[in-house]
Amino acid sequence: MRIVRLFCLCIALFTAGASQAQTPHRKVIVDDEGFALMHLMLLGADDVDVLGVTTVSGNAWANRATALALRGVEIAGRTDVPVVQGAMYPLVNSEALTERWEALYGKLVWKGAWMKAWVEPTAQAAPAYHGPDDAVVLPGGNARIQPSPEIAANFLIRMVHRYPGEVTILATGPLTNLALAQRLDPQFARLAKGLVMMGGSLNPHQVLNNRSAADFAREFGNSPRREFNLRFDPEAASIVARSPWRSITVVPADPSTATQLSPDLLKRLANGASPAVAKFIAGLPEGWPIWDEIAAGVWLDPSIVTSQESLYIDCNTQFSAGYGDFLSWRAGYQPGLGEQRAQVVRSVDVARLEALMVREVAHKTSGR
Repeated sequence: MRIVRLFCLCIALFTAGASQAQTPHRKVIVDDEGFALMHLMLLGADDVDVLGVTTVSGNAWANRATALALRGVEIAGRTDVPVVQGAMYPLVNSEALTERWEALYGKLVWKGAWMKAWVEPTAQAAPAYHGPDDAVVLPGGNARIQPSPEIAANFLIRMVHRYPGEVTILATGPLTNLALAQRLDPQFARLAKGLVMMGGSLNPHQVLNNRSAADFAREFGNSPRREFNLRFDPEAASIVARSPWRSITVVPADPSTATQLSPDLLKRLANGASPAVAKFIAGLPEGWPIWDEIAAGVWLDPSIVTSQESLYIDCNTQFSAGYGDFLSWRAGYQPGLGEQRAQVVRSVDVARLEALMVREVAHKTSGR
């Protein structure tokens, strides 16, 4: 009897191990305008295969975003992950059009690559302004590796055809690359497993009581539907919102007002990380919300979501006071112009999100 039990135990252990070994990794492409903690979270996750990082202009021009992403994967020790440069310019919007819009409708709080100065004093340093043709020389030096020679839209299309129904697109910047991919290949969105995007805004309110939190929440009091990623390229956002994705998860600005890169969180993130990653974390600005990390966290562990709503979504493309505003409707109220249903995250468990960030950032970047 003892021998039979031992034999059964061995079979059970072997079967469990074989099942675990055969469990496929979740495939994701990160579309963003740089490199952040979000990338470290995904690169550190055991069950995730990051097929590539595609870059787009937004907070920085695409060439600078590419340089940042190359340096980031190098710091993370993941030079096996290709970095693919994407769209330099939005589909229609431009710096000149944005300045004309501001003359008509008022100043924007944040303009990304077009930002030259804050309108009013803030706790954050003034951003450095660069032109799209300026040479990119990063503080501390550029990466030794080179970007993929492919164009981001083509890379996105190629990956969803290679792995139909398996690739999630995690988009945390303007949606220009995705819109281009959809226009080049109408099957693009349908072939992806789904879209998780950080963008849009419903009605955020200041949650944390400090100067930085007040700085980042001040725009929403008068413009609750305005959010930078959609506002930078509204036409692309509308194309993506009307594309036939199998599923869409939207992380708007709303849950970000309860989050912040506090000194304590930065310290916890750096503990246990490799020296290179710890140095990277030490250089991050304190006080900023963790927008993109919420999107990565929701995809890695959907149970951190504490409230969400099923809505049809789009983006305002009329050159008016509402240009770039996030549009949403409950079922039955949408105009029926191709808007897709999305799960829109309203709030997350911040403590669990931070714990997830700490666990994934240190997991693979510690040298283990």
